[in-house]
Amino acid sequence: MLYPLSLAVFRQKSREMPLTSFVREIGNMSKKFTKNEKHECRRGGAYIAPDSSPLSSTAGSSTALTEHGRWANLPSELLLDIIQRVEARETCWPGRGDVVACASVCRSWRQITKEVVKTPEQCGFLTFPISLKQPGPRDTPIECFIQREKETSTYRLYMGLSPALSGNLNKLLLVAKKVRRATCTDFVISLVGNDFSRSSNNYAGKLNQPPKDSPVRSTNRSLQKTHSRQVSPRKPMFITAKISYELNVLRTRGPRRMKCDMYSIPASAIGQGGTAPTPTAFTNCNDEARLGFKTLKSAQNVPLVLRNKAPRWHEQLQCWCLNFKGRVTVASVKNFQLVAAAEPSQNVTVPEQEKVILQFGKIGKDIFTMDYRYPLSALQAFAISLSSFDTKPVCE
Repeated sequence: MLYPLSLAVFRQKSREMPLTSFVREIGNMSKKFTKNEKHECRRGGAYIAPDSSPLSSTAGSSTALTEHGRWANLPSELLLDIIQRVEARETCWPGRGDVVACASVCRSWRQITKEVVKTPEQCGFLTFPISLKQPGPRDTPIECFIQREKETSTYRLYMGLSPALSGNLNKLLLVAKKVRRATCTDFVISLVGNDFSRSSNNYAGKLNQPPKDSPVRSTNRSLQKTHSRQVSPRKPMFITAKISYELNVLRTRGPRRMKCDMYSIPASAIGQGGTAPTPTAFTNCNDEARLGFKTLKSAQNVPLVLRNKAPRWHEQLQCWCLNFKGRVTVASVKNFQLVAAAEPSQNVTVPEQEKVILQFGKIGKDIFTMDYRYPLSALQAFAISLSSFDTKPVCE
């Protein structure tokens, strides 16, 4: 008898105070963000710590206070109704930060919020950090843009159309730092812009060019130059994806040809009834688990292969052209679209093979768009796009 009464009281109060204000008040009371996390979230809304620690590691003293506070004692039916309402009305950032605020109140709020929030494949939204490692939606791509900072050799991935259209409402997703070495170039990817340590919880992944004398697990050893995502440099090379750029005899006068072997995604994922690996939580066991990827060890699980969509030659413009549907406005050799390269035996329809899974292109000085969809995640799409920034003498 108490639960319906509590729900009625909440509905009466919700008429007096907007739901958004109510949730923001709860978010302010949680007090779980550290100073650095607040600094990183000024442009993108709230940030929530990985699932490996229910709350921020620096907020241990506030954990007990929050868990035993008045918000943790709400009836489960009332709590579920609150979170469902917040999740239904906040469909984009920065409003999506209110959903994160609900998960930041205490452990019980966090658990119900995780049950209510669906994966990007199911709802098309990015909410928690783990969403960056989950496949995107199947039909409508998630539109992002990358801002390059040449002075600091950093690349920032934002969710949004462009800086001009989104302004300060952009959501910062990932940040990559370019590290030049004597024999190769590395990109370290982090959840924040001021912490690129591989021992940190903010570490998301790494894109590197193996040295020429380093053995690389490859399905095509004739490729001239290769960028591979390496999970841990402290262990034998473990590759979850390989991005290859083939020799271009026309150099800058011809388009690049690229191929992506996605060792963590089976080719059957894009077939009828197929599914792609979807990590649900961060773990700290090792770098392989933290990335949420597993290589395909079974011979029956053939890895998914992506190839760039071949451009057509425009006689009037005298250049190679691709239809980016208005998302790319500046001609560049870096522009590309990736589609699935399936074999006839893999039972993948022709329309599915023609769908653009990832497109990347230039729209201004140091501004590039990146749109991705299932079965790629934001992290995978970002890593593939980063490979296009590195100079490739065999391609140009």
